[in-house]
Amino acid sequence: MASITIRNLDEDVKQALRERAAKNGHSMEEEARLLLSAKPKRSIIPKPAQAINADNTSNKVEKALPKIADAFEDYPAAGKRIVLIITGGIAAYKCLDLIRRLRERGVSVRPVMTKSAHEFITPLSVGALAADKVFTDLFDREDEQDVGHIRLARECDAIVVAPATADIMAKMANGIANDLASTVLLASDRPILIAPAMNPVMWENPATKRNVETLADDGINFIGPKTGEMAESGEAGTGRMAEPLEIVDAIGELLDDRPKPLLGKRAIITAGPTHEPIDPVRYIANRSSGKQGYAIAHALADLGAEVILVSGPVNIDPPNNVGIIKVQTAREMQKAVEMALPADIAIMVAAVADWRTVASADKKMKKKNGKGPSELELTENPDILKGIGHHKKRPSLVIGFAAETNDLIKHASAKLDKKGANWIVANDVSATSGIKGGVMGSDNNRIKLLSKTPNAKDGKKVSVEDWPLMSKKAVAKELALAVADYFNKETITV
Repeated sequence: MASITIRNLDEDVKQALRERAAKNGHSMEEEARLLLSAKPKRSIIPKPAQAINADNTSNKVEKALPKIADAFEDYPAAGKRIVLIITGGIAAYKCLDLIRRLRERGVSVRPVMTKSAHEFITPLSVGALAADKVFTDLFDREDEQDVGHIRLARECDAIVVAPATADIMAKMANGIANDLASTVLLASDRPILIAPAMNPVMWENPATKRNVETLADDGINFIGPKTGEMAESGEAGTGRMAEPLEIVDAIGELLDDRPKPLLGKRAIITAGPTHEPIDPVRYIANRSSGKQGYAIAHALADLGAEVILVSGPVNIDPPNNVGIIKVQTAREMQKAVEMALPADIAIMVAAVADWRTVASADKKMKKKNGKGPSELELTENPDILKGIGHHKKRPSLVIGFAAETNDLIKHASAKLDKKGANWIVANDVSATSGIKGGVMGSDNNRIKLLSKTPNAKDGKKVSVEDWPLMSKKAVAKELALAVADYFNKETITV
């Protein structure tokens, strides 16, 4: 066993570790684990499934095993195996997309289909997408040679039932095991997630309500049902199966066994630009995409923090594990941040417009032929970082961002005291930053992390950490780990 605290390492060692991690596409924590263990990183691809031949000999079968797409490398259930039970509801067709979404995230899917499910989708299509055998019969001669339903129930990390019809829910609630699906469910000690789907009247039936209450008391996890139009003409209400991506997210939460060092902490993040109206069609803004702020919000939530993301206008889907407040102007953002207090952490990433017009026109401003452009009287917007840094409910850790085009360290250092921040994340957003496409709008960033060091032996009041060029997601991960270490001072144990 060995343990280290990354932020207590010598600066040269820390920088070497950071560069090595960036080169290998890891976080510093992951790279440290690999160095300490002297073992290759655990494969995210599960072992090939076992199939039982008719002669009762066990052979490995080559499978098209799932490989994680780069966009989903942070999915918490990557490398896990689930049994997907598909029952006979019209929503069964959504399971084809669900299987695809899970496999692209590195999840191995072993399908079980009830006989009624065959009326809606075929085992051939399910098996092709899952790249695994589809199990359908409790009394299959080959599969039951070694009690196959027990293997299905145990050789997985979780069982997902989608769609979960009223019939399968009634069987689960009453311990009935008269087919393969219900027998697997009764024989399993793994977490179970169900996605109910049925007619609204069936969902509201007292018998179904009793079954739902029983299943919840038994520890069964639910996703949905949702409210909306049903497949039957003229039918609407609660009973729609959750969408595949919603189920994917629920599976990720169910199987997320990663450390949560920020559990119990509350964080406020601002992201994106602000739009300051000039008239109904024009506004003052900047080029911020919001990507870095959104990535930081997601990374903090992954470590267990309760995250409130205050976002200006961006074209990004919000992380599913954070709360979001959408705003347009700097004053709206300031109000939203203050209303979200108290908090333990505040990271002000948003590129807030420094000025706004004193008054915005209620009609589109027209050109005046030959008289030049209309004059705009400007006034300063509130300084949100400074306000939070000196607030009576100031969070324990306040982090600001400094996007500069020149004299990066000079300007960023000045912000530490002026803004009342603990740390400043400084980045060069000039055309000569060396980042293709520039920092604003691209997927990469190169930062310098500045913090106060009042008792430093060398007399320097500001410590500067140079981080190598990384993706914004990688920057977010490292910053989140630094935040966790600030609060927890936890060690990495291998």
